[in-house]
Amino acid sequence: MNATEAGVPRGRVDELISAQALRTPDAIAAVCGEQSLTYLDLERRCDRAATRLRESGVARGTLVGIHLDRSLDMLVALIAVMKAGGAYVPLDPDFPVDRLAHMVADAGLPLVVTQSTLAHFTPPGDYRKVDIADLLGEAVDDAAGRSIDAIAMEPADGSDLIYVLYTSGSTGRPKGVALEHRNVVNFLLSMQREPCLTPQDRLIAVTTLSFDIAGLELYLPLITGATVVIAGRDEAADGNSLRSLIEAHRATVMQATPTTWRLLIEAGWQGTSDFKILCGGEAFPRDLARMLLQRCGELWNMYGPTETAIWSTLFRIVDGDAPILIGRPIDNTRVYVLDRSGRPVPTGIPGEIHIAGAGVARGYLNRPELTAEKFVRDPFSDPGGSRPPDLGAAGFTPDDPVASGGRMYRTGDSGRFLVDGNLEFRNRIDNQVKIRGFRVELGDVEAAIESHPAVKQAVAKIFEFGPGDTRLAAYFSSCAQVQTPTAELRDHLRALLPRYMVPQHLVALDELPLLPNGKIDRNALPLPVAGPGATGAQPATAATGITIDPRVRYLAEVWSEMLGTPAGPDDNFFDLGGHSVLAVQMATRVSRDTGVRIKLIRLGTETLAQVAADLPVTIETEGSVAKGNGSIGSGLKRLLGLAAGEPKQ
Repeated sequence: MNATEAGVPRGRVDELISAQALRTPDAIAAVCGEQSLTYLDLERRCDRAATRLRESGVARGTLVGIHLDRSLDMLVALIAVMKAGGAYVPLDPDFPVDRLAHMVADAGLPLVVTQSTLAHFTPPGDYRKVDIADLLGEAVDDAAGRSIDAIAMEPADGSDLIYVLYTSGSTGRPKGVALEHRNVVNFLLSMQREPCLTPQDRLIAVTTLSFDIAGLELYLPLITGATVVIAGRDEAADGNSLRSLIEAHRATVMQATPTTWRLLIEAGWQGTSDFKILCGGEAFPRDLARMLLQRCGELWNMYGPTETAIWSTLFRIVDGDAPILIGRPIDNTRVYVLDRSGRPVPTGIPGEIHIAGAGVARGYLNRPELTAEKFVRDPFSDPGGSRPPDLGAAGFTPDDPVASGGRMYRTGDSGRFLVDGNLEFRNRIDNQVKIRGFRVELGDVEAAIESHPAVKQAVAKIFEFGPGDTRLAAYFSSCAQVQTPTAELRDHLRALLPRYMVPQHLVALDELPLLPNGKIDRNALPLPVAGPGATGAQPATAATGITIDPRVRYLAEVWSEMLGTPAGPDDNFFDLGGHSVLAVQMATRVSRDTGVRIKLIRLGTETLAQVAADLPVTIETEGSVAKGNGSIGSGLKRLLGLAAGEPKQ
């Protein structure tokens, strides 16, 4: 099962891209919107930006923040940081300023590459801001136009960091995972072989830079001679726009989470027989697999945590009615299923998944205790029983022999090997969850809630209301006799957490239910279904004797069915429990009924009445809700209809 030796890859990601540029200089390397770059253009831009980064003090091992919108400039900045010898730290423009400020401070960033349109979002801190336009501007003198080779630099190799990516932390403190070039090079070369990419492919990149799987989308095409088409932020979040992008570029490959694939199907995407689908980031539902198999030539399920270089195992799905597995290890990767004592369990018996080999990260930045806890000695590749390496004050050392083995990562995932050698994922053994592909530690959410001065205690939990409708709920009790306003608490969380980590439901309780041992009884928490709208407004369908705008009545009916709660004119879709997937489903439904496409960005800031104002004045509301497929409503009804016992998790 672990016979994956394929030779230890050498070199760096930027070197592989440069080598491809020499082979196919005139081929189209990257496209975004109306702009495109050949491999030669990309190489020249990256060299120019790398030269100026070095002149700005970037050297081997320097961490550089990337605070940019999705664009060709973003791609150039990433590669330029590598060429300059540094490693990049994604600073997602969608993240709250406080969270970005923590990342900047924790990583000790001396420099952040940003853009003028994001100036008001730039986090505070003691660092230098460099505008991407200045890095990419034409040379104004001989010094600025020097070749990158003319600037002295320590020899760089595969042991250098390529990026530090911050993920949710169980204590409310995001942690930075440090990956080396050799980790990612091994991954890319393995992906190039299987599932396989060719120079004729056109891959649509949809994933935010703060999610590690973006590394496959951006770099795999560029080391292969293929074309990467970078979807803008709005395109990636909207099924109709994404469908148009795929069709316009005659794309042949795309990687995305199950959530995004559902958005595409909702938008009417039919696929093609030569299309290759890569899917991962969360559990792969069987009903979705059946639908995707009808729309592609190949369908692959991918598995792996950020700490082991993106994906660690692969499984090609050929039968939508068979169990969906996570497959076998990629090149130079070993997977063990161990019991609590660290011993291998028999085939068919579940245990904790451990991953070893060339993909294992260097560790957590500035977190030596956590690094030592999660990155442990691999006794199966080190039979002599040598001690784990000295991890040092920062939690790792640059010469730690990752590629040759020595350590393995404890994933916290439960799984088992089947008799055919394939691995089956079962569940998490801790409080980490996946929400629409994003990794979330429930403790991170709970800590943010408890940081509100009026909150005494909080607990978070996820519920599945229907296909693609996983919601995060949080329960809290207030200090003394003061009740914390839900709207105030939601605003507090939006200032601290990324959008995907803000609970869809906030439930105030007098006291949280406890077990006899004093721990919170999660099974005793009530279902997170609200009563009146979040603002306290009357439902738009209530018999109040007031004439209601038919547009408002219609939209309230749709929202109420999808969200499982009455909706009033002054309510906001997300405050009632909505999330990105439901927003797309709702917009698709309204477009089908009325011919009007609602802009999703408005749902975050506007009320139901404001959104409804764009609908036709003469809209027919009688039976309008019945036109929908009812999938969300029926899923909610099934959940609410459960008797005693735990809802589906």
